[in-house]
Amino acid sequence: MVGSTGISFSGLASGIDTQAIVQQLVALERLPIQSIQARRSTESRKLDLVGNLGDLVKKLRDKAKDLQTSNQFRSNSATASDASVATVAADSSVIAGSHTIEVQRLAATDRWAFNAVSSRDQDLSNAAGRQVSFTVGQTAYSLTVDPTRSSLDEIANDLNAMAGADINASVVNTGTESNPSFQLVVASKTAGEDGRITNLFSDVAGGAGSLTINYAAPTAGGVAQSTNNITVGNDALALVDGLLVRRSDNDFSGVIEGLTIDVARTTTPGDPVVITVQPDREAVRAKIDGFVSAFNAVQSFINTQSTFTPSEDPDDNGGQTGLLFGDSLLGGIRSALSRSLFGVSAQTVVGDAEGYSTLSLVGISRGRDGLLSVNESVFNAKFAENLEALAGLFADDDGFDNGGAAAGDPNFYVDQTSDSGLMANLVREIDRMFGTLAGSTSATPLRGIFDAKQDALRARIKLFDQDIQRKEDRVERYRETITLQYARFEELMSRLNAQGASLGNALASNSR
Repeated sequence: MVGSTGISFSGLASGIDTQAIVQQLVALERLPIQSIQARRSTESRKLDLVGNLGDLVKKLRDKAKDLQTSNQFRSNSATASDASVATVAADSSVIAGSHTIEVQRLAATDRWAFNAVSSRDQDLSNAAGRQVSFTVGQTAYSLTVDPTRSSLDEIANDLNAMAGADINASVVNTGTESNPSFQLVVASKTAGEDGRITNLFSDVAGGAGSLTINYAAPTAGGVAQSTNNITVGNDALALVDGLLVRRSDNDFSGVIEGLTIDVARTTTPGDPVVITVQPDREAVRAKIDGFVSAFNAVQSFINTQSTFTPSEDPDDNGGQTGLLFGDSLLGGIRSALSRSLFGVSAQTVVGDAEGYSTLSLVGISRGRDGLLSVNESVFNAKFAENLEALAGLFADDDGFDNGGAAAGDPNFYVDQTSDSGLMANLVREIDRMFGTLAGSTSATPLRGIFDAKQDALRARIKLFDQDIQRKEDRVERYRETITLQYARFEELMSRLNAQGASLGNALASNSR
């Protein structure tokens, strides 16, 4: 019935479930909306797929950039004939070859131990003005010891506060727990001869013992002349390719340009370690494999979306297909990849006497499914024969120059320089897909095929949303209309029922 609080009906008057009828009628009116929602869902899934494909293509671009210059092919590996003597590594600047190193002496840090005392926490001085002094390198230090804080621990703390930039002072128990023997140890923080501690002096005495030391400088050859000089600060010495080299630590990196050498022990005189430097084929192959894997991920996506599988159900005229089946985006990407990697002219191939002009000649072939594979034996042979020629196939060392072509010009993505490797071509093709170009200063916004496709899908989704909203509003108005109609129908039936009941009662009264 229709009242001040709204419309309600129960079907009691008519005996008909009018509420269920209204719900079913509204459901029928919503069927076109469900169809539009299904189409909108399809477009939304397509948008997600385009985004996923874009991510795969961008990853391919990153892998192509790892092979874009010749330096990225010049990874070198270095090995030492005895790894216990030296660990070695090479960068791209080192020249392949072999070197020798004979380690005569390791670098050491200067350490001195004062004579032992029986207590570490009792004052050792009973008079003011007592001193501990020494020199580290060119810096002289002198500590005036306060008699009230002249224990070993306190002196060590004061030495660290005064000269902590150059030395580290500590207290060591060289005895036992029951019969301790405490020594103050002063160690330089700088290895080698430049960090030696010299002119050690102490007149701290008169308390619970004496802080004494027998200072004597080591020989010119770095041999200790005092038992208190527990480690002499010596430079490392090594014969590198027969030349004597001195270092303050055990790092001989840079002696040979591009070669890192860290020594760990001395060698037998006359028995040097051989260091071999050679191109790192495994490092280059890893970059090649990364590129191939990224390319195949893109191609596999395109293959999946471009596949139509007929239904096995004879009553089903349809089948399974990729949501992007037949989309021009897939064809555009496939063509761009093929053009950049396999668009080498026949004239170039014919003029290639060494066999480095195409991917297939260096062991990277494309199957019927478009996927790449690497023939390891062919690739290794080409790597060993002429690494520079192999790098030249992939790399672009003279950079990109489009001659000043403006955005929108057909030559905007065309390299006018003489050298343009396959990876540089591929990177530019992918840049074109996304409307970008590395190093471009163009103020004109660029639009790529991904931009166009995503914008078109978003526009269609927006139209679907608007259409759904319009139809939802119309269905709501329809629901309100038929609800009102059935409510009035119920009111009418209720009045008729009441009148019938009244008439029946009147007739029954007259018959009596």
